[in-house]
Amino acid sequence: MDREKEIVKTSVIGIIGNVFLVAFKAFVGFMAGSIAIVMDAVNNFTDALSSTITIVGTKLANKPADKKHPYGYGRIEYLTSTLIASLILFAGAMAIYESIKSIIDHFQTGAMPEFEIYSIIIVAAAIVVKLAIGLFFRKRGKTIDSAALSASGTDAMFDSVLSTTTLIGVIVAKYANVYIEGYLGILIGCFILKSGIEVMREALSLMIGERFDKDYIISIKKDINEIEGVCGCYDLILNNYGHDRNIGSIHIGIKDNLNAQQIQAIEREIASLMYSKYNTIMTVGIYAENQVDEKSKDVFKSISDAVAKHPYVLQTHGFYIDEDKKTIHFDVVISFDDKDPQATIQQIIDDVKAQNEGYEVLVQYDKDFSLSE
Repeated sequence: MDREKEIVKTSVIGIIGNVFLVAFKAFVGFMAGSIAIVMDAVNNFTDALSSTITIVGTKLANKPADKKHPYGYGRIEYLTSTLIASLILFAGAMAIYESIKSIIDHFQTGAMPEFEIYSIIIVAAAIVVKLAIGLFFRKRGKTIDSAALSASGTDAMFDSVLSTTTLIGVIVAKYANVYIEGYLGILIGCFILKSGIEVMREALSLMIGERFDKDYIISIKKDINEIEGVCGCYDLILNNYGHDRNIGSIHIGIKDNLNAQQIQAIEREIASLMYSKYNTIMTVGIYAENQVDEKSKDVFKSISDAVAKHPYVLQTHGFYIDEDKKTIHFDVVISFDDKDPQATIQQIIDDVKAQNEGYEVLVQYDKDFSLSE
């Protein structure tokens, strides 16, 4: 599947659908003097703009890497989502502003919107169309992993609910002669603002950098651990540079008696796996494991017991004892819940030193980038 073509095709369909909705709702709104329907039309116009921005953003995100941006332009998709969120927020603010003006005008002049049956039918039809657009965008966004399409779909789903509220206001005004237009407009505006804030929050979170999906991480570790010669994989770090474009690093444990040629063969197999299956450029670091004699096994067990006393330590790995230099090396992964990880590390060092007099203890602090618990 050509992801770029699918996004563009979906967005074009959204633009066409929203343009029709804008025309219908604007006509009905102005004819009936309904601020709620006019604001609904404005919101549909911003949806059409959102789809246009999605197309432009997708085209730019697929530009090839160059000297200035060696990691490519994939993150432009996240910027696209923030622009869409800004449009949604603007539409919400305008809806509230115009609705307040309408309420003031109603109290000053007593003006009431006037509706014909055809107006109600058009608004009802628009609800069905908008619901269909929303469901279509969300499904396509999920299928091709497009945050921008998913955001547009979520916004459209909100629109269909809010348009239903507008329809209720239309019916109440026509048959009960009760003014609720401005209040419904404010309600619509608040929901639009809420939707915009959620889209903005998600887009900014992706730009800052989120932890990868748990199942994705588990799958990577499982595949690497199945490679012959790998005794464990740790410290998986992945950086995302757009849809399905990652650069990462990982440490693997190997037996300390392997030669350079054997180690390189393992490293190349991992790099090939990560590039072909996960579209990730992976750097591989090495931990030489030397738990081969009784002493090293006993030392590792005592370290494990000392570390187990600390609830925020999620994992211990990279153990190596050098008898010539009298040093003990190992890494600890500490939860982000630990407010003072350095104090935890110092306590571990003191405990291990007390159990192994004459040895220097070197502990590497690893953050929990990839679900070590």
